[in-house]
Parts: sequence; C-alpha cells; structure tokens
Amino acid sequence: MSKSLTAISPADGPIAVTGASGYIGSWVVHDCVEQGYTVRACVRDASNSNKVDHLLAMNNQGLRGSVELYEGDLFKPGSYDAAFKGCSGVIHTGATVGYNSETPQEVYDGCFTEVTHVLDSAIKGGTLKRFVFTSSFAAVGHPRPEGYVFTEKDWCGDNIEAYNGGWTENRIPEDRNTAYAMAKANTEKMIYQQAAENGTFDAMAILPLHVIGPIMCENHDQGMSWQNCMRYMMKGKQYKKTEGGRMLWNNTDVRDCGRAHRLCCESTIAKNGSRYILSAADRRGELYTWQMQEMMQKLYPQIPVMGGEEMDGDKPAQHTYEKPRSYCLLAKQELGLETYSIEDTIRATGDSYLALGLV
Repeated sequence: MSKSLTAISPADGPIAVTGASGYIGSWVVHDCVEQGYTVRACVRDASNSNKVDHLLAMNNQGLRGSVELYEGDLFKPGSYDAAFKGCSGVIHTGATVGYNSETPQEVYDGCFTEVTHVLDSAIKGGTLKRFVFTSSFAAVGHPRPEGYVFTEKDWCGDNIEAYNGGWTENRIPEDRNTAYAMAKANTEKMIYQQAAENGTFDAMAILPLHVIGPIMCENHDQGMSWQNCMRYMMKGKQYKKTEGGRMLWNNTDVRDCGRAHRLCCESTIAKNGSRYILSAADRRGELYTWQMQEMMQKLYPQIPVMGGEEMDGDKPAQHTYEKPRSYCLLAKQELGLETYSIEDTIRATGDSYLALGLV
C-alpha cells in the first residue's frame, strides 16, 4: 500500500499541540516527543510554572524529540500563527470544557466557534498535512435502549425525537451538556468540510469516553473530572457525579488517548473524516462504580475505606442503567492502537495521585 499523501512522520518537520498543558494534551506531547517529534506545545501562559514545568521536563528525560513552548489563546484570532508556521501536523486538544465555571455559551464557543481561527492559523502555516481534533464521545451518544453499543457511525444528533425537544440550538446557553455535545459534533463536521474544500490536508478526530490514567501534575486534577473522582474515592468519599454513585464507567487510558492522536497523524489508512472512539478495549474495561471501587480496593489494600456507590451489603443498592457501551475497535484496527489493561490504568492513576501527595 502506498503511503497516504498526508501521513506524516518526524522527518516532515515539527507538529503543534494546543491545550498542551492539559491532561490529554500533555500525554499527546509526551507520546510525540517519545517518538522523535519536535513538538510546539501551545499554552495560554508559558510563564505559569504549575502548568508548563512538566512539559519542559520532557526535554531532560532522554526522549528522542523535544518540546518548545509557544503561547496561544483560543479566543484570540491569529495567536497560533507563529506556533503553526511550518508544522506538518496540528493536534487540537485545547477546549473549554466547563470544569472552571464557564457558562454553557462559553463552553460552546471554546469548543466550536473559536476552532475556526485555530484551523485558519494551521492552514496559514503553509505546510499542514494533518489536523487532528480532540472531539468527545459526547458527539456520538444519543438516546438509545439500555445496552446499545455505539460506534463511530453514531452522532449525538441522531434519534432526535427521543430528546423531547431538548436538542436545539436554543438550548446551548442553558445546558452545558447540550452545548458541549453540539460543539464537538459541529466542529467535526466543519473541519472535515474545510479539509475537503482545501484539498491539501486531511482532518480527523479522536473521541474519548471516560478518560482516566496517570496525572503528570497537580493541574491535571481538575475538579469533577473522572480522575479527580477516583482521587476522592481513594479518600473514602462516595462517587458524587451521578445519583447514588451509580454509573457504568467505560474507561480509556489517557496514555492511549495521547498515542491515538499521534497515530492519526501517521496512519496511511485514516483519511479525511475518519473518527475514532477511545473507550474500553473490551468489556473488561467497562466497570460499574461498585466494580471500580472493588478493583481499587484490591490494588490499594493500605487504604482502609474506598469510596464508591450506595451498597446493600456486598451488592449495589440499585440497578445501574447499562450505558454507554462502546469499544475502541476501529482505533485498534485502523490505527494499530495497543491499549493498557484496565488494571494497569487504575493502578497508574492511583500511583500518580500518591506520588504527588494528593491522596
């Protein structure tokens, strides 16, 4: 098979990563540097040591590539021009996800409206071959019966009659979840169209589900993120993000997310419009909260009380609705992604929190 005209390698020059100080972004940077790329890590404030020291430290870890810090702001058109100039690939992980008290409209704008000028800067750089966007499973999920298995063919706007009028543009200023899902889906469609019309690069997306795994710094412990919820479970607190703590955790390792973004840049199979769900590799990676709690307790017997969900003796107090079911089969098949086991992921998450003194 001949190499895709847009597939890249370290020999094609630097690549840029937005949102580089974030949880997923940092692991994208690490994987790319490990594979020999010169990575232009884009952050809002390069002088904020709490958010960039772990990135600069990668230059002293014996990795094959290197990290260069650049400043860029999602809400400032043109602010990425310098970072993207001469880059063969741009991986756009930066977004406003709502963990920092943003309004739903700000979430939408940060995840969709402002991507237009990010893409403009990438094209203006003159050498763009691949634009990889960090979307979300939120762009896939929609009302379906219990146990339905979602794939990359699904979109959040499907089955619209089941939303009972809750899926309209008017809902964006009112509801964070709607704003976020619509933004991710609309962005995907926009970048695929732009790439098709431009003809010189391909755009594709990674769609993570419940991302857990090791944190590199305290800043990665964002309140109410999945990894943050695990931290509080390790502190003996009940899981509070859902009623009674009941949830089906469909887990993907943050290190696998980082690797998948880079593999998208290099794949000779991925093409414009390719999208890859990052979720459990198989059913072992899907855990109800009580199962997550049980596994964490086995891995950390020194912790006297592990939080979780409401229990009735040794059984869950109530039934958990069986969703979302989804597997990263396409990423394994087309990108060649090899995933961490769920045990490795949970252990690495807990170990990182212990190492940073946060538990």
